Amino acid sequence: MSGLLIRDAEVDGRRCSVRVRDGLVEELGAVPARAPGEEEIDAAGGALLPGLTDHHLHLFALAAAFASVRCGPPDVRDRPALRAALHRAAPDRHGWVRGIGYAERVAGALDATGLDALRADVPVRVQHRSGALWVLNSRAAERAGLRSGRHPGIERDAAGAPTGRLWRADDWLRGRLPETAPPSLTAVGRRLAGYGITAVTDATPRLAPDAVGALAEEAGSGRLPQRLLLLGAPLSTPPSARPAPGPWKIVLADSVLPDFGGLTEEIDAAHRQGRPVAVHTVTAASLALLLAALEQTGALPGDRVEHAAVVPAEAVPVVRRLGLRVVTQPGFLADRGDAFLDGTPAHEHDGLYRCASFLRAGVPLALSSDAPYGPLDPWSVIRAATTRHVPGGRTANPAERLTAAQALTAYLSPPHAPGSPPPRLRPGSPADLLLLAVPLADALSDPSADLVRLTLIGGRILR
Repeated sequence: MSGLLIRDAEVDGRRCSVRVRDGLVEELGAVPARAPGEEEIDAAGGALLPGLTDHHLHLFALAAAFASVRCGPPDVRDRPALRAALHRAAPDRHGWVRGIGYAERVAGALDATGLDALRADVPVRVQHRSGALWVLNSRAAERAGLRSGRHPGIERDAAGAPTGRLWRADDWLRGRLPETAPPSLTAVGRRLAGYGITAVTDATPRLAPDAVGALAEEAGSGRLPQRLLLLGAPLSTPPSARPAPGPWKIVLADSVLPDFGGLTEEIDAAHRQGRPVAVHTVTAASLALLLAALEQTGALPGDRVEHAAVVPAEAVPVVRRLGLRVVTQPGFLADRGDAFLDGTPAHEHDGLYRCASFLRAGVPLALSSDAPYGPLDPWSVIRAATTRHVPGGRTANPAERLTAAQALTAYLSPPHAPGSPPPRLRPGSPADLLLLAVPLADALSDPSADLVRLTLIGGRILR
């Protein structure tokens, strides 16, 4: 195909035609007749937009999740269903079963003994839906060497024996599992394209060189067609590298916060390399620590707050004054908002996953999924941002609702500048595009992934 002509598309509120050639928008407006060898598509008035960006997800974890057994709502809601799901799961070629998405309301606070009661014949590891905790049954704990393990995240009982619970110990655990190649991202790329996503930011912290190489291979081969930014790329990565390095990811774990001096040193080290920071914070305490650290170090343009799950009202103007961007996930409210409302003090409810407050304060705001830990579908996240309904029927601080247009705009911002205005379609702009089946006003009235007609990345149609 020598090019693509999209007829009768809605662009910025007007109906026009768009010619795409060599990965760029070549013409826009009253485009003449189809050129020889050019494919033509009748948009029938459907909106043509820049492609969406998911500003925070975890690619290899998402690929692994596609091949794992679901262990939590909505698929699994009680102990008998969990037992059945684990027994239906076929072990991998090394004999292990991998579960994801566990929530305590299914069968309580699982440990090795509790997991043995559900399935004990093979090594089983189950990840909590937060992504912060793995639970291993006794066979898995023995295979992984928990008893002699030295990682601080290995939970132990009063006698010093491991309970089977590992907190934020992914790298340590990965080194003790049977060696496997990184999963293919083909299915992930296809799913993302189906949602209209043309760019992604992998938020996995401190990526090892082999992980960076594997992600580069997936992107370079086209198995992951989306544009790719890495928050966990080593600080030594040159800006011209592909995949491109983004802000340096720092995790402020809600269980054990780092000391203030160590945090400021890490921020300074990133800033000296010209890298902004992207800091995971899900509690008011961790946000206060981050803001205090940035007051001392000074902020660098592009510094980001990741998640911002709990933000006291008095912190919003500080975030604005420091020039920070916020990348948040209101999709968690629709997915598990009851647990957030029930598990946080009432005085913090107004601060849960703020959105509108940041926009009113002039803080650049981007939305994302945090998949596989949150819902991947951006259209469901947009709906969640506009309703703020939780599964049980309550509403989490309706004052923080966005309009559908605001929520969509927060997905349209470019990868390197989350929360900035979306790119405009004009001659010479990259042909990373999303065509909807209906005009934009109709899509905003009822956001749905079903309205995505086709996605283009670099002018190539991904169906």
